[in-house]
Amino acid sequence: MTSEPLKIILPKLGESILHATVIQWFKKVGDLVELDEPLLEVSTDKVNSEIPSPYAGRIEAILVAAGQEAEVGQCLATLIGGEGAIESKKAEKQKDQSAFYSPAVTRLVQERGLSEQEVCRIARTGAGGRLTKSDVEKHAPSASEYERVPMSALRKAIADNMARSFYEAPHASVMTEIDVTRLVKVIREKKEEFHAQHGVKLTITPFVAQAICRALQAFPLLNASLEADTIIMKRFVNLGIAVSVQDGVMVPVLRDCHRLSFPDIAIQLADLAHRARHRELSPGEVQEGTITFTNFGMTGTMVGIPIIRYPEVAIVGLGAITRKVVPLADDSIAIRSILWASLTFDHRVFDGLYGCGFLNALKKELEGDFLF
Repeated sequence: MTSEPLKIILPKLGESILHATVIQWFKKVGDLVELDEPLLEVSTDKVNSEIPSPYAGRIEAILVAAGQEAEVGQCLATLIGGEGAIESKKAEKQKDQSAFYSPAVTRLVQERGLSEQEVCRIARTGAGGRLTKSDVEKHAPSASEYERVPMSALRKAIADNMARSFYEAPHASVMTEIDVTRLVKVIREKKEEFHAQHGVKLTITPFVAQAICRALQAFPLLNASLEADTIIMKRFVNLGIAVSVQDGVMVPVLRDCHRLSFPDIAIQLADLAHRARHRELSPGEVQEGTITFTNFGMTGTMVGIPIIRYPEVAIVGLGAITRKVVPLADDSIAIRSILWASLTFDHRVFDGLYGCGFLNALKKELEGDFLF
């Protein structure tokens, strides 16, 4: 008697996650898989996660292909367990033969720039299930003046979030110059001592994170969200920090930033940024942010107007630090380190004067005395 196939479903990966995109399958139809062996990789809310197999068996069918989206609880694949998982030597031999590529096919695959995962998805018409040149050419025609590049799951997640935020929330922005001459001097003088004590570099980022938290005490509407006609005020600060990664930007969240000491902010930010670049973040570490900070000045850009991250209502952007000749209060002239700071906000929640007040408070914090 044949047993019923075992269903592999998309598990719940986070409190608010309802769907995920399949990045790649580590197995294909007919392969054996062991209990808890990594079966596939999915992307959810800009974090990649491996899904282990809850059963041992042989893959009978893959129902959601790489690049497709699935809902939590949806069946991704079916397995045959028990005796049905035992492959005959003949089947193994056929599979080995079908995986063999001739030198001509191998060269064509390299010319077309196809990954191993993409090659596995090509329909095969050769004897014994072999891949032929014709199969590759039909799947990937030669290059032309146009190139169609599918969005990665990360890029698609960013696009969806940005589009939703941009079209749902009326964006407004204000900007100001901040004199960070004193701050730059502190970083230069204290960086070796700070690294020796805490094991991380001393940069402008933790100063900005701390300054945002302090400025929010006087301007709490920036640390809110909007549900219909109700403003949800947050009594905690979960600060999102934009981190550039290989194919986009990830925003890990520094939870309860307002409660942390300066060294703890610096240490945790360095850890989050490192793990973001190495795709080691868990889904919970990119969720439930209350306000975001992005530093596009690291690329040399002086001014930028970032888009709010839904469902937040504000985002702070910093440009590159530049040296400028500026007049001082006593009418003397000096060379100072200046950066542009921008604030983009949801105009439904507060107006421009309120936003300017926050920027002035942030400016005051970053131009003040620094004790840590």
